[in-house]
Parts: sequence; C-alpha cells; structure tokens
Amino acid sequence: MPDLILRNATLPDGRTGQDIAIEKGRITAVEPGITAEAAEVIDAQGNLVTPPFVDPHFHMDATLSLGLPRMNVSGTLLEGIALWGELRPTLTKEALIERAVRYCDLAVSKGLLAVRSHVDTSDPRLVTVEALLEVREIVSPYLDLQLVAFPQDGLYRNPEGEAALIRALDMGVEIVGGIPHFERTMAEGQRSVETLCRLAAERGLRVDMHCDETDDPMSRHIETLAAETIRHGLQGRVAGSHLTSMHSMDNYYVSKLLPLMAEAQVAAIPNPLINIMLQGRHDTYPKRRGLTRVPQMLEMGIDVGFGQDCVLDPWYSMGTGDLLDVAHMALHATQLGSQDDKRALFDCVTVNSARIMGLEGYGLAPGCRADMVILQANDPAEAIRLRPNRLKVIRAGKVIAEIAPEITTLSLAGRPETLDPAAYAPRNVTG
Repeated sequence: MPDLILRNATLPDGRTGQDIAIEKGRITAVEPGITAEAAEVIDAQGNLVTPPFVDPHFHMDATLSLGLPRMNVSGTLLEGIALWGELRPTLTKEALIERAVRYCDLAVSKGLLAVRSHVDTSDPRLVTVEALLEVREIVSPYLDLQLVAFPQDGLYRNPEGEAALIRALDMGVEIVGGIPHFERTMAEGQRSVETLCRLAAERGLRVDMHCDETDDPMSRHIETLAAETIRHGLQGRVAGSHLTSMHSMDNYYVSKLLPLMAEAQVAAIPNPLINIMLQGRHDTYPKRRGLTRVPQMLEMGIDVGFGQDCVLDPWYSMGTGDLLDVAHMALHATQLGSQDDKRALFDCVTVNSARIMGLEGYGLAPGCRADMVILQANDPAEAIRLRPNRLKVIRAGKVIAEIAPEITTLSLAGRPETLDPAAYAPRNVTG
C-alpha cells in the first residue's frame, strides 16, 4: 500500500489529472486514476505539482549578514568584497551556523530543497568551512546542500589561497571553485583555471567557478575553463557562474565561444538578480543589463541554471529565497516572454539546475525521490508570473511545509466576494 497518493495534479509538462503514488520516500507511479488505497491522500485540486526548486549558486556563509560591519554604500561588487573582507575576521562558527540554518528554513518554505553554496576559503582559519560542513549535516534530512571551495581573494592573489582550498577539500568540501578574473593579472587567472581543473580531475570532483563576473569584454576565462574541461575529461562536471563579461563581448568571438562551451558540456549559472544589480555600474546610458547571453546558450543546448546568489548580505540587500523571483527577473532581462520561453526559464530553476548539480533521483517519474512542491498555479508560465504560494512542500513523501491558498475577500457591490489570483490566467495558451 502506498504511503501517500497525491491526486489530481497538473505536471510541468502539461499533463493534467495525474495521481502520484509514493512509497518509502520514492515515487512508484504517475498516472491518472490510481485505484490503490493509501495511508494518506492529498488532493492537489488541479494545481501545478513540480519537482523542488534548485539553487545552483549561493553564498550561505554570508547570508543574512546585511549591515555587518556596515552597509554597502556604493552597491558595487568590489565594495561588497571589501565589506566581506572586513567582516570575515570577526566570524564565529556559531553565528555562521545560526544564520545559515535560518536561511535553510526560509528556503524550504519556498520549495527550495537543493542548494549549492560557495564557501570562502580565504581565511586560513577555515571557520566558514567548519560551519558549513556542520550545516550540511544539520539540514540533510530536508535539504541537499553542496559545498564549493571558493577562494574569494583569489587562488594566487592570496599567498595562502591554494593551500587553504586544498585543506577545505580534505575536510569534505566536494566541489572545486575559483575566481580567475579577480587574480592580479589575466595570466594568473588563466593559471588558476588550469591548476583548479587539474586538481578536480585528480580528485574526481566537480568544478564551479565564478568566471568573468565583470563588464570587461576582454575577461575571457570561460574560454580557458572550457578548454581545460576537455583537456582533463571533465565534460558534464563543470559550470561557469555569472559569465557577465559575455554581455559585452564581440558577437563574432561569442559565435566561437558558445560552441566551445557546448562541446565541453560546460554549464552556465547566471544569477539574474545580482547580475542586474551589480553590473553596468560604470555605464551612464546606454546602460548594460549585466546578464549573460541566456537565449543563445539555451539555443545551443548549453545547460543553464539560475542562482539566487545572495540574500541580505554585503552584496545584495534584497532576496527572499524564492527561485521564482529569480526566473521572473530573468524573463524581463532576457526578454524571453513567449509561453515556450517561460517553460524553458522554469526549467532553469528546476530540472536544469538539478542536472548541473548532479542530483540523484530528481524528477516526477517512478523511481525518483518523492520530493515535490504543490504550487497555487496552473502551469510553469503562470508560476513565474504569479510567484504563487507553495501550498505544500514534500520531502521523501512527507509534508514539511505548507501554506493556505491565497484568496482575497472583496466587499464590492455587485462583484464576486472572493478573488483567486489564478482565476486571471488565460487558458489554452500555447507558443
């Protein structure tokens, strides 16, 4: 007998009236009209049921630290890095754990059940690493947390950078990170990419580098990253995060670069909220959007996953932990507004990001883990538009968060007494 049957679900691929049977934390069937009895039954009432949201790029060691030790007055990336450098020596393991776990609570409430967090390894104390390794264990029953060893001050700019990063990997951090554009020279940036890819290949690890997070069109470390991916046989295990310099690059050069990324199977992780906020700061008008070339990447078949990046920290004074906010911003910044585009953007905060992170058993098919979210929406396009309530968040077949449907009571003569936001969605929209 199934432990749980979720009835009358609409799936992201458009199937309606679907039942989902769950037993021992796994999906056993997805089909209409399952007749089996179950210990628990949940009626999805035709609402959208999706795999959980996935954030492939976040900084959990900095989250919820806004105002410590002061505010970022200029709002720039470089002042944020300088602020973090001031805060870092004062960090304690206890405070880091408390803020990170509190953020994970928020993430779960938004249906976000997998996060890849970069962890700064620039302080030789590695208190950030100790804290986030403990957080990973604390939240493991309800959230998958991957950790990236991230040399915020540069692998070579910081004299202890390489040794500290290797120690972090020895402690249990599972992904190799980098920041080549922040090294002192382009040559040192290239050397850092070569060193880090070789290290990942030797240890059998994935790679996720902050790459070319700048308005400078000559910052081209993504080219080196793709070449080194091929050289070391790391295809499908490497991601370049941000890639904002590409918004300023010459079109001919990009016509060479994107096929190289596709050949190397290097994924792209833009961070629309942060990229829009931090990039183009030296522009007057015309002013660049600061987001990499998402439409062209999707057309090339490159895996694109969107990250939240920051919430209430030295770089970003906003953020809710809601990946639909991220997709909503991406839609406007990329001008990907068709119904098909919206479905593709929804994939950028779900299935694409899960694939980039290598999540086992992700999805809504028999055999997959029974992790899912019921949204107060009818389809992925509507979900991005409304950013609706997560009616239920389910982990391993158990409800771990829920909220009542949003229904507004009206007092208008001659008008309906209630208003459901989903009632304003067009029906049978295609294209």
